[in-house]
Amino acid sequence: MCYNIINIYDLGDVAMFIRTKTFKNKDGTTRTYLQLAESYRVGNKTRQRVLLNLGRLEEMQEGQIDRLIEQLARFSKEQWIKAKITENADVRWTKQWGPEIIFRHLWLELGLKDMLNDISYKLGIKVPLEEAIYAMVLNRLCDPQSKLGVSEWVKSVYRPEFEQLQLHHYYAGLDVLAEHKDQIEVELFERVRDLFNIDLDLVFWDTTSTYFEGKGPGDLAHYGYSKDKRADRLQIMVGILMTKEGIPVTHQIFPGNTNDVETFKAALDDLRNRFNVNRVIMVGDRGMVSKKVIKNIQDAGLEYIVGIRMRRMRNISEMLSWKARYINVKPNLKVKEVRVQDRARYILCYSPESAKRDRLARETMLAKLEAKLLTDGGVKNLVGNRGYRRYIKVEGKAHIIDQEALKREARFNGKFLLCTNSKLPTDQVAIAYKELWRVERAFRELKSGLDLRPVYHWKDSRVRGHIMVCFLALVLESALIKKLSDIW
Repeated sequence: MCYNIINIYDLGDVAMFIRTKTFKNKDGTTRTYLQLAESYRVGNKTRQRVLLNLGRLEEMQEGQIDRLIEQLARFSKEQWIKAKITENADVRWTKQWGPEIIFRHLWLELGLKDMLNDISYKLGIKVPLEEAIYAMVLNRLCDPQSKLGVSEWVKSVYRPEFEQLQLHHYYAGLDVLAEHKDQIEVELFERVRDLFNIDLDLVFWDTTSTYFEGKGPGDLAHYGYSKDKRADRLQIMVGILMTKEGIPVTHQIFPGNTNDVETFKAALDDLRNRFNVNRVIMVGDRGMVSKKVIKNIQDAGLEYIVGIRMRRMRNISEMLSWKARYINVKPNLKVKEVRVQDRARYILCYSPESAKRDRLARETMLAKLEAKLLTDGGVKNLVGNRGYRRYIKVEGKAHIIDQEALKREARFNGKFLLCTNSKLPTDQVAIAYKELWRVERAFRELKSGLDLRPVYHWKDSRVRGHIMVCFLALVLESALIKKLSDIW
């Protein structure tokens, strides 16, 4: 005999529920009954009692259960209303409405309607350009598709203004976005600044790559280091400048073979020329800057916080062995300022969790290395592997593991180095740098949620327009997140 509780209705101290009770017959078969029961308390213990035996389950499933539910629904306000709506409704069509209400409100609040209509008026454009661009941005936020797909998708959204749109309106919108990108970004950020009371005092810069399906425009599409792990595809580089609140300020597009140092310099020039800033700290990841770029930042009267590739520094041993106590910033982050002959400030950061991961990764690598050295031709197989090769040394005719190299590498476990000319306290420098995750999250959202990649366009203006659509969608999404975070 066994019980199975189907549902419980809490009525204070008494809870009613439907349960099944199964009996085993002498011939091995079973029979199951449906019961209405209740639980109640006796002191600190819970008891159950049967209120009504409804009958054999298999017999009731022939229609009695449905009739019973239908009759009980008459006494339920919620179920009765739902039943009446279903009974009397004459459904002609269904369309999405919720996302359009939310993002249209943000679109208007950020001034994008007036901005785009003003551009259309000055260009003498008569087609519904603003609606076409809004439709493409909304599609990126809801169900990213090609421009041909957008022309069909808008039919599933409740916005009467979309009914006038035709396919060529979307392509015209891309061309206008590409041509007026700089103007739109500046005006848009002024509205964002006023809306959220944002100071452009700390900005983050990072880049990613996105690849083409096909040839792409000749001036932009090049082979280069692919952050998408698609070295077989032509690509472009996309950089985003973002505030500490997570709001995108501007984006830049570069040929696919542009290195990160050049992109950082371009971002610096763009920030200085287009945006009215008095004091700003630019934050960039390792590999983003060179000595020449740092000098340009200082000459511009700006400040920076950048990650440094420690293994390339001549005096790194002095820095790693600097006699000073770490300051606890967060449970998994400690920092200390390191003084060297260079005039710049260096902040050595240490993460115990990262140190543990680095140690375990090296131990795993070492075990594989030892196994390879024991196999025939193992050394030949390691020649082309830089990760293994630096831990091998030759003694006579033998190849052995270089223990000193392992010790030198262990000094870097869990550590990263920052360089800055700012006057921020040591702990605040590290916290500011760690905020780069906002840009990394933005790139993940661009590539996955907003489907930045792959790019199917082959004309320069269409590629730039497509990325501008994705950028505007990211601004709207970031604005929504900021509004919700301010509420909660």
